[in-house]
Amino acid sequence: MFNYRQLGDDQLEYVTVASTDEISNGERRIFDVAGDLIAVFNVAGRYYAIADMCSHDDGPVAEGEVGGKEIECPRHGARFNLETGKALTLPAVVDIPAYPVRVVGDEIQIGIPMED
Repeated sequence: MFNYRQLGDDQLEYVTVASTDEISNGERRIFDVAGDLIAVFNVAGRYYAIADMCSHDDGPVAEGEVGGKEIECPRHGARFNLETGKALTLPAVVDIPAYPVRVVGDEIQIGIPMED
């Protein structure tokens, strides 16, 4: 898995997924972006985006409990960092994709890697 936040803007295509009034503080929404389910979280006014897929069993992770910058998979309890996608606890040992998020005006945009 890959932390796409490490890519430069010249390697990303930003896609508008919502407006800032659609994801209030403490909320999340799941979007289909180019065939991938990506969850966007608003944590204290900062937006984070991760793949909605637990690396332990490929189940959905976005409906899990959020605490700070971490989310706990609702199925088996693996925890992931919302900013980097890093797997923090077992049973997950593989990171999940994390995406850069920017706000332009009132639009929330996710950076996805450009197709070659």
